Amino acid sequence: MRGTGYILLSDLVENLLFITRIENGTMQLNLQPEMIEDIFREAIHHLGRNKRKHNISMHLEDDLLMANMDARLIIQVLVNLINNAIKYTPENSNISLNARRVEDKILIEVQDDGNGVLHPDQLFEMFYTENNRGGDTRRGMGLGLSLCKSIIQSHGGTIWVENVTPHGACFKFVLDAVEVKLYE
Repeated sequence: MRGTGYILLSDLVENLLFITRIENGTMQLNLQPEMIEDIFREAIHHLGRNKRKHNISMHLEDDLLMANMDARLIIQVLVNLINNAIKYTPENSNISLNARRVEDKILIEVQDDGNGVLHPDQLFEMFYTENNRGGDTRRGMGLGLSLCKSIIQSHGGTIWVENVTPHGACFKFVLDAVEVKLYE
């Protein structure tokens, strides 16, 4: 039987290899037009049981928002961002997934009502971890947000974080929009 140390080391190695393959261009993306609502629902479905301790909602400007993406990778980004929000906010906090069109892009946001972030410019650096001010003793390896950045950049997008007034953090990224064609 393998212990949790093995699992953590295995996850660490897998994430490092994944980031390396993305950044050196050896990972092939399977880009296809995908409905944002479907991607949101799939990401929520893949969350751990801690999702029940938070209020997670979806807000889409339009039901027919579509973006060009490798769905499994963007779902992974969303799961990482939502899990971070769960980890760094107290129980019963609000976490919202938002999407809207901005010119030829789809802006996707994962917003929480926690304490915000101390060093937004460093969060996406590999192995950087912020002090968990929520009193939770779980600490990450500092790879999740670096992986998110690599995935979004491989899609030609950008990812960033902003603190929200009066409190909270909002992680944002953009993907290329796809026009929905309705046939009548």
